[in-house]
Amino acid sequence: MGDRWHVEVDRGVCIGSGMCVNHAPDGFRLDTARQSHPREPETDAGELLLAAAEGCPVEAIQITLAAGGEPVFPPEDE
Repeated sequence: MGDRWHVEVDRGVCIGSGMCVNHAPDGFRLDTARQSHPREPETDAGELLLAAAEGCPVEAIQITLAAGGEPVFPPEDE
């Protein structure tokens, strides 16, 4: 069994570019105000979700491990 991720979008930061939907259409949707929402707040880890978070022009997407809350993206500063 793989990792489970908790996905959040900071809608105060989201500019509605739609890049997340382009990268991971099964992972994100835009509402009528063009604000991004994860389709499932807790989901299986996946490269497309990570690519969507990395491709967000304003880094509005945060991904953490569902068990424990350790950050996946953005990574903690070391």
